[in-house]
Amino acid sequence: MVYTAVVLAAGEGMRLRPLTRNRPKPMLPAANRPILEYVLDALIEAGTEEIVMVVGYKHDRVQNHFGPTYRDVPITYARQEKQLGTGHALLQAREHVDEPMLVVNGDCLIESSLVEDVCDTYDEGDGEPTLSVLAGPDARQYGAVVLRDGFVEDIIEKPTTDEYRLINAGIYAFDTDIFAAIDDTPRQEGELALTDTLSRELETRRVRGVETGGLWVDATYPWDLLTVAREVLAHDLTDEPEVEEGIWIDETAIVHEDATLQAPVVVGPDCEVGPGAVVGPQTALGRNVTVGANSTVINTVLDVDTRVDPGSTLLETVTGQHVRFGPSTVVSGGPADVRVGNEIFEDERLGAVVADRVRADGNVSFAPGSLVGPSAHLHTGVTIDGQIRENTEVRR
Repeated sequence: MVYTAVVLAAGEGMRLRPLTRNRPKPMLPAANRPILEYVLDALIEAGTEEIVMVVGYKHDRVQNHFGPTYRDVPITYARQEKQLGTGHALLQAREHVDEPMLVVNGDCLIESSLVEDVCDTYDEGDGEPTLSVLAGPDARQYGAVVLRDGFVEDIIEKPTTDEYRLINAGIYAFDTDIFAAIDDTPRQEGELALTDTLSRELETRRVRGVETGGLWVDATYPWDLLTVAREVLAHDLTDEPEVEEGIWIDETAIVHEDATLQAPVVVGPDCEVGPGAVVGPQTALGRNVTVGANSTVINTVLDVDTRVDPGSTLLETVTGQHVRFGPSTVVSGGPADVRVGNEIFEDERLGAVVADRVRADGNVSFAPGSLVGPSAHLHTGVTIDGQIRENTEVRR
């Protein structure tokens, strides 16, 4: 059994802007807890006894949240000063690891069965590198793997066709000789990718692949966080007690007797749901979220300290932390054409993404697909359509 895990949690997640403007992708919400918590849960439930966390972008958000231990398992932090690829990130853990290790990406929701399958397959072998593969997701987005008789024949990082059936799920088991193999790998455009090292390993040694099943969800784009929340609720991965089927409410939350919760929904610690409010289905309220009287919140993820004032309607919405929606705010649901960087994604189901510390005064309307950057101030009665930059004031 492999008892040490290296968690790669240094990346920014540029395609998840504006939500990652102030924190790394692994700290974005999977329902009402950070994605990274679920990753660590999966490792610990699979038997991990020591965690080495490679942090980089906004590293303090990770270290301040977890501290030196998680669920009584010690965490050692290694720093990747510049994001120069997954192989480079793993090298930063070298001085902290002297035995076979698990390596997992910290920004992808997984469950323990995937980790256990990799550990078991590695233990059955002779120290060969081992990786998990999954059927189902689009290999053109995640990278393809060709398997034959339990061994990897090829790794295709950016396939251009849909002929491949299996993807690399980003869960590995290695001996410490992986560090020397990474050192010997040429950089591509200044970066050192772990998959490049594994492709080179195929030339001289066997690499095991284990086709596995179970929960595996990646949030690549902002609307994916709605899918992540749905999977958390569907698999009953919340920390809160289940008071009715599909309804989880923290003991410290206050839900008015005239409020309606529609399953599946989770209400986190210190939340308050006012009279006449309708919350759910497919909705997650993070710590200290307030939903005012007669508001409707459906298929939505509201992060820590978000406030929704009375009479508002939020559909297919994802917020950052400390967001304020004034009275009678309306976020219409998708589908919509959403611009991410220089790409336009057509017909995505998304009402709005509203980043940290945005303040929307009363009667603000959001068109489907709106993206609002951190600390924007949206004055009374404005209509938001498209992208609003950080610190922008929008007036009528």
